[in-house]
Formats: sequence, C-alpha cells, structure tokens
Amino acid sequence: MHPELFSIGDFTVHTYGFLIMVGAMLGYFYMAHTAKKDLGIEPERIENLALIVIVMAFLGGKVFFYLEDPAYYFGTPSNMLKGFRTGFTFYGSLLFVIPAVVWYFRKLKWPLWPMMDRIAIAGCIIHASGRLGCFFAGCCHGVPTDSWVGVSFTAAATQADPVGVPLHPTQLYSVTLILTILVILVQLKRHQRFEGQLFLTYVSLYALGRGVIEIFRGDERRGFIIDGWISHSQFISLVVISGAAVLYWYLKKKKATT
Repeated sequence: MHPELFSIGDFTVHTYGFLIMVGAMLGYFYMAHTAKKDLGIEPERIENLALIVIVMAFLGGKVFFYLEDPAYYFGTPSNMLKGFRTGFTFYGSLLFVIPAVVWYFRKLKWPLWPMMDRIAIAGCIIHASGRLGCFFAGCCHGVPTDSWVGVSFTAAATQADPVGVPLHPTQLYSVTLILTILVILVQLKRHQRFEGQLFLTYVSLYALGRGVIEIFRGDERRGFIIDGWISHSQFISLVVISGAAVLYWYLKKKKATT
C-alpha cells in the first residue's frame, strides 16, 4: 500500500501516524461536544483527558507489542527501534488507558460509566482510523490466500512479510468490524437501558470479532499462549468477554433495582 504519505527533505509523514492523528482529533471533538452537552463538562477538562489517553495508549501499546516476542525485542534492544512508529497492540493500549481514565474520573468526581460510554464511541473512531493505518503500513496482516479478497503489499517501506504475495487484509476486516460496532453503539445509545452499556457492548463485540479475525492473522511474531492455536490476543479476548459479561449483568441488575 502506501506506508509513507509524503516526504519533505528528510522529514517523512507516515500514513499510519497521520490516520491516528485524524482519528484522535475526531474522537476528541466528539468527547468534548457530548461531555459539554450531556454532562456539563468543559472542553478544557477533556483536553487533559485526551493527553492522558494518548500517553497511556502509546505506552501500553508499545509495552504489550514488545511482550509479544520478548526474546526478539529484549534480547536485542535495537530491534525495539524497528517499526517504532507502527508497533502497537490495541489490547495493550486498552489495558493501560482504562485504569488511568478511571483514576482521572474518580479524582475529578466525574460520572464513571457515562464517560466510559462516550469513550466507547470516540474509541471506535480512533480505533478504526488506526486499523486503516495498519493497512497502509502493511502491519497486522493476514495469512496468504488465493481468495479474491487477497491484497499484495509491494511498497518498499511496507511492514508486510511476505511481500508481493496476496494476504488476507485482516486490517480491513478489523475496520469493518469496528465501524459495524460504531453503528450499533449509535443506535443503542437511543435506547440505552443503563449506564455503561455502550462501553461494555463495544469491548465485548470487539473481543468476539477479534478472536475470529485472529484465525486469519499471519504475523507470527504477535505471540501465542498455545502455539498455533490460541494467540495472546485471543486469550485476552476471552478474558475481556468474561469480565464484560459479569459487569453487564451487574450493572443491568443494579439499574433494575433502583
């Protein structure tokens, strides 16, 4: 695809980073608008929240990316610099962001679940932009395929391996999944039964879809709990679905008794 958007001298704008930036801006504007409109929270406070999310998402995404193949990255630290701009994992970002924003909400006495519901929709926007960036970068690709859906990555700077071979575009599968979830959340918001429902629906549906998409993933370095059978992401998906199901039941029951 097109991992590099354009260059000016030695300065290169990478498509992945550009799309992440666009998604982050759109997500921020959504959060700022709805937090002010629905909860009376000033946009300036959302700026601080956005900074926390960006920092923790970056740290978590990188840490979990390196932990997927610790021997490769920690055994030879210079490997950490390879693909530094594109080497992230969604679950790493999620697991770092959630406790950070919960702490921030508690500190400012903001309503937790209404804010998490808004983060779910903003997160879908950012997440879809990031996965589209993965497609252009060539990372997070699928296994080789003879199907008509196969995409060959041939750009010199692509992260794909192998190059020039039709691969399942699992990045686009993820984009489709996330945008579908976004549509569901927007519709669900109109008939929301309890606070937290949107966020728990988001993480549950994504975890379920991610577990299926992992079957077609071809970047073996992402790591496995059971070699060739259950990847790290599939294992985390099972944990996320289980935890979300318990919270969904609890919050729904709590709402019914109040």
